[in-house]
Amino acid sequence: MKLYFCPQTRATRPRWMLEELGVPYELALIDVMKGEQKQESYMKVHPLGYVPALDDGGHIFFESAAIVQYLADKYADQGFAPALGSKERGEYYQWISFAMTELEPSLVTILMQTRFLPEDQRSPEAMAKAVARYKVVCAVLEERMKNREYIVGARFSAADIVVGAVLFFGTMLGQGKEFPALQAYLGRVTARPAAKKAFA
Repeated sequence: MKLYFCPQTRATRPRWMLEELGVPYELALIDVMKGEQKQESYMKVHPLGYVPALDDGGHIFFESAAIVQYLADKYADQGFAPALGSKERGEYYQWISFAMTELEPSLVTILMQTRFLPEDQRSPEAMAKAVARYKVVCAVLEERMKNREYIVGARFSAADIVVGAVLFFGTMLGQGKEFPALQAYLGRVTARPAAKKAFA
């Protein structure tokens, strides 16, 4: 398997999953700051020129959460996903979707408003709205994580990779630090050796 990867991007999620699994893979570094993701050769891998992408025996997958779930199922014997048809499996899908559709969009806005948009294109209103929305969503997760070790069930799963990676992104942007249960959870999951390697 080959993972097309750039540090400090969504590509950390499938790399974390691969490291947890302990399976062999090749890391193909794509320097997005140099625009390598838009080169013709890589556009044949990912039609939008984004990272990550995973090449598994010539079959290309993209979308970080989809790759993580695919890998958890491919190596189902390692137990990174609850049993199919179980209530826990439903919650697993729920919290992965929650991370991608509720948590992450506000962070993308915050990132754009603080780092990428020119000063004259930044909007204090958009920034304030994104920060407020992120707090609302984090409050839901904070309640979920009170007295829990992991997001689903009693063991670490691929859902923790997706949720944990998004929360890590939030902390890097200075968001979410006022939620103690979330910070404790984030500390637990990112202390794992596989996470440390993915985020290095």
